[in-house]
This record gives sequence, structure tokens and C-alpha cells, in this order.
Amino acid sequence: MTDRPHLAVIGAGPAGLAATVEAAAQGVRVTLLDSAAEAGGQFYRRPAAGLRARRPQALHHQWRTWERLRDALRTHEKTGAVRHLADHHVWFVERRDHGFTVHALLGPGQEDAVEVRADAVLLATGGYEKVLPFPGWTLPGVITAGGAQAMLKGTLAVSGPAAVVAGTGPLLLPVAAGLAAAGVAVAALVESADPKAFLRRARALAAQPGKVAEGARYATRLLRHRVRLLARHAVVEAHGTERLEAVTVAALDAQGRVRPGSGRRIPCDTLAVGHGMLPHTDLADTLGCRLDGLNVHVDDEQRTGVPGVWAAGETTGIGGLALSLAEGHIAGRSAAARLHGTEPDPRAWAAAVRARTRLRAFSAALERVYAPPAHWTEQVTDDTVVCRCEEVTGGAVREAVAELGAGDLRTVKLLTRAGMGWCQGRVCGPAVAGLAGCELTPSRGPFARPVPLGVLARAGELEEDRARRPGLAVPDPDPQ
Repeated sequence: MTDRPHLAVIGAGPAGLAATVEAAAQGVRVTLLDSAAEAGGQFYRRPAAGLRARRPQALHHQWRTWERLRDALRTHEKTGAVRHLADHHVWFVERRDHGFTVHALLGPGQEDAVEVRADAVLLATGGYEKVLPFPGWTLPGVITAGGAQAMLKGTLAVSGPAAVVAGTGPLLLPVAAGLAAAGVAVAALVESADPKAFLRRARALAAQPGKVAEGARYATRLLRHRVRLLARHAVVEAHGTERLEAVTVAALDAQGRVRPGSGRRIPCDTLAVGHGMLPHTDLADTLGCRLDGLNVHVDDEQRTGVPGVWAAGETTGIGGLALSLAEGHIAGRSAAARLHGTEPDPRAWAAAVRARTRLRAFSAALERVYAPPAHWTEQVTDDTVVCRCEEVTGGAVREAVAELGAGDLRTVKLLTRAGMGWCQGRVCGPAVAGLAGCELTPSRGPFARPVPLGVLARAGELEEDRARRPGLAVPDPDPQ
């Protein structure tokens, strides 16, 4: 056994990896839990070894950053300072008198339970894509932009030979460029943002020349592959019988409304569509952490309002790789110092603080530039499915508001069942809020993911009793 303090880091993306490496370097014992089979998160998703990818770095930028994080993680694992628990799906973090218990489901089946005791917790749970519906969006062949990128990075596969990439946000550029480089005929990149919006935010954007250059490189690749850019346009309908066959794209006016008569039909068998990202806040919310809108609130040290809980990366606000790394660095250093019972010295992470300040300003500017069209709900017909889990249509949501007086997400959910399915409103929440004309609030529930009743019944049992049950894995609480 060891007297070293124990930190549980939830999420092995860039923020979680940076925090783990920093905390371990400062003498803290770290357990890193992640739902994926390998570390890296969505950003550094890689092909399975069996695919024998010769140059996986071709699917990424800042590959050397990943290599440094990977090598540091391996070094700390070899010394016993870090224990990486892959395929561990955390569903609840329990506050105790002297620390925390992290509850997770093990493996692809997510039926076996694991508990990890820790003195403190660092949440690096990342974000997920915002999905806005339109007629035909449920057709096979319509996927999210991030889904298309994950398929390419993780399996070296594409969903079809001809694609349209559409929506809004900086993610569309690498998705379109990646598909084109993989041999997909990308008929168009359909971006709803107005190019003039970039000029209005020129000062904030110019403060990050590296980011601007990165965008320029993607644009150059698109030109090389002859991908058409349709700025201030949107996909208003997807067409097909058994699967996607074409999309209708229309121009938007200055107010974000479709220009009458501007529609054009583009044949394709894949539509990769995205409208930005939202932070994962489920675990933070159940712990009682304060939220600023949709983001977890943190102080200068990345501490939440709950003692012993830190947060870093997209869960505190969508900002990309560099911001996640800076916040993870700060959080790991701060957590290590506090767990050792010392007052942290901010000078130890001064460079990361400066980077965080600049990158947060840059991300705020991008968020305003890439806001979805103001009147996107006008294209959602009454028979368009909005909640796929419960098959709730746009008309049902509008009826709940106009005829039954619903004025918030919870009331719409109770009246229509929108948000009662497997995703618990994470996918349909933005759409329902837009149609209802109410504020989007985080989906609230007792747990971060569905949990088998048998696991709930056994939660909290003593570890020695649990170990006697066949098929239930209990990790060694101290690998040393």
C-alpha cells in the first residue's frame, strides 16, 4: 500500500491525458477511466491494430502532441503511478465523507460493475455533437459530421462514394478534407455561416494565427480536391426511399431564412451534417457542480464548486484540442498540489493560463461566427421526426406549446415523451428547445447512462462481498 493521494480522472481524451500526466509527475497516484478501448478520446481516435494502417498520423494534425502524451502515459503506467482502465463506462460518482467512489460498467456489454475509490475526481468527459433535424434527416446515409470522421479515423471506412458535408462549425473543414483525401467525391461543403461574420471577429481570430493557418490548410486541400464551398447555405431536405439519394440545398438571407427559389438538388449517398458541439455535464450535474449555461463552472485552477472535484476540456466549454490541453495541464497541477496539502503556485502553469485566456476568447468568437441559422426551425415540418427514440414529430412539439401551454423542455417531455428514450434528450434536446422557443438546459437524470437493475441493486456492497460474485470485476484498489 502507499500513502500517496489518489486522483480519479474520468475521460482519456486530450484534457484527461494532460491532467493525468501532470498529476502523476507531481507524485499523485492516478486512476484514468475511459469508455474507449484505447486512450486518446475522439480527437485521437485511431484504426484498430488489425487494420494495419501504415500512416495513421495522416488522419490527424498535431500527431506529435499525441505521441508525447502517449509516451508519458506509458511511462507512468510502467512505474505504477497511473492505472488506465479502458472500456469502463462511468455512470455515477458518489461523494463520501472521505473522498469519492466512481461507479462504472465494464466492457462492451456494460453489465458488470466496477467501483474505484479516490480522494479527488477530475472530470474530462468531453463533448458531443449538436443535431438539428430537417425533413429526411432520419434516412440511412445521413450521419453526423463527427460520426463520419470517427468512422474514417477508427475503421478507415466511409459510408459511400459521394457525399455532402453540411451544417456549421470548424469541424466541417477537416471532415470534408478527410473524406476527399480518402477518395470520396465530396460534392459540396455547405456552411450556413456568413463570411462577413469572420470579418466582424477579425481581431479575436487573428490573435490565434496558428488556428487561422490550420483552417487555411484545410481550405487548400478542399480546393485541390475541387470541393465546392457553398457559404451561407443550408441543407433543407434529404431525399430517398430506402436510403439517401440526394439533398436540397438553399441559400440563406442575412436573417438566416431560406431565400425563396434558391433551392438546388445535389445527388449524394452520404450527408455528413453537424451544427457544433455541446459539453458532457451529466456527471458534474449529479455531483452538484455549478453550471454556467451548458458548461461546468470552474475557477482559475479548474476547480468546480464541489470540494475535491476538478473539470477540464470540453465539459467546461467547447474549445478544441489546444484549450483542452491547457486546461488539463492546469487541473492536473492544481489537483496534485491540493491533494498533497499544499497551496499551488500559479507560476508553475503560467504559460498554460496565458494560452487558456487566448484560446477561450478565440473559441467565444468562433461560437458567435458559427451559430446555427436563426430561423432553422422554419424548415422543420410538422411530420418531421424530432425525437428519434420516441418518434415524436415537430408537430407534436408545436402542439404541446401552442395548445397545451408547455414552456420548457421538461413540460414538453412530459406531454410528448420527447427526450424519454435511450439518449435521454441529449440528441433531441436542442431541436425540442428550438421548436418550443425555450432555453436549452442540460438533460438531468440520476445517472450518466442507463444502468442494469442488477447493478443498481448491488451498488454499495462491500468489495470483499462483491468479489465472491462470479463475473463481477473489482480492480485492485492499489496496484502497488
